[in-house]
Amino acid sequence: MDLKEKLKILSGAAKYDVSCSSSGSKRQNTKKGLGNAASSGVCHSWTSDGRCISLLKILFSNACIYDCAYCINRSSNDIKRATFTVDEIVNLTINFYKRNYIEGLFLSSAIIKNPDYTMEQMLKVVKKLRLEENFNGYIHLKAIPGADLKLIREAGFYADRLSVNIELPSEKSLNLLAPQKKKESIIKPMSFIGQNALANTEERKKYKKAPLFVPAGHSTQLIVGASPESDFQILKLAEGLYKKFNMKRVYYSAFIRVNNDKRLPNIKPPLRRENRLYQADWLLRFYKFSAHEILDEKHPFLDENIDPKTSWALRNFNYFPVEINKASYETLLRVPGIGVKSALTIVKARKYAPITFDELKKMGVVLKRAKYFITCNGKYYSNQFLTPEIIREELTKNKEYQIPLFPLTAIEKAV
Repeated sequence: MDLKEKLKILSGAAKYDVSCSSSGSKRQNTKKGLGNAASSGVCHSWTSDGRCISLLKILFSNACIYDCAYCINRSSNDIKRATFTVDEIVNLTINFYKRNYIEGLFLSSAIIKNPDYTMEQMLKVVKKLRLEENFNGYIHLKAIPGADLKLIREAGFYADRLSVNIELPSEKSLNLLAPQKKKESIIKPMSFIGQNALANTEERKKYKKAPLFVPAGHSTQLIVGASPESDFQILKLAEGLYKKFNMKRVYYSAFIRVNNDKRLPNIKPPLRRENRLYQADWLLRFYKFSAHEILDEKHPFLDENIDPKTSWALRNFNYFPVEINKASYETLLRVPGIGVKSALTIVKARKYAPITFDELKKMGVVLKRAKYFITCNGKYYSNQFLTPEIIREELTKNKEYQIPLFPLTAIEKAV
């Protein structure tokens, strides 16, 4: 099989992994090196559905020994199989980079022979890029669950980011849909990478020349909709990953039915649900919300018509309206339509003069949402104080407020 055909097969097979990012690293170029993964050296190109396209995104191989129900590359599928050599990936990366097609490499793989062998091959790729080709561009590498932790640790000193895909939100679903994978083999490398990243941070405080270990952190991916877990269960899991394993990012991937398997639900890709989970995840990471505040046992699923922050505000309407000129920074963060930057701007600006509704708009506040939950100098935007029911009705009528559903790709339509 020629290289062009391999590239076609293995780039296509990699598209279902959405945990592809190119941010957070500060790996500087060297005098005789090639590439730069500093913040100014890595471009960010995003597709309309939020997926990063700035990296060469490929699998080392799609010849998998596992038979996961949801995976296009599972061993029982009758599809074209291909496996790169180490040199082929290295040459592709260098040549594509020189032509300005890419800013770095995202390398994952199906499990060939066994986890250790797969991890060894991927490690050879990144070592050759760094040590022989002097490549200093961005590298995101998959850490293979079940592989020797020594291999994963060594890979962490060459890659900018490592990721271990958890895939499914519960052990029960993992046993049903991916019985060859074990929860322990997934959690163990996650914990290991998180601990080593923290240790490396402390080491570099003492020794500035200590080698970097996954400077862009580590991440994971969850498939949404392949199993029956609620959004509440998913968010609790994500919250735990952030707290316990020093996780940089959890990615959510709307389930796409690519296999005819009776264990899988026959549904369309839940793109709107995926979008809401990303919004809720943002609240966990930057707005100081907990999973139990966003959802609970009585409200286990996110509202697809209202964003999670607004949904929380409507359920807790007794906290509103808040006075823009007096509310604390933490309170402002809870107001729908007010972001981290605009909340900081409000706190700074009101020291010099009272803020009005017109000034809020200039500060980046989304007044279409915020106006229902705030007062400016004691004034409410409407002549009468609106109820949660009326606010919800007005917001859902607003077409600009609705989430656009992105068109499915040709393959998604085909399945």
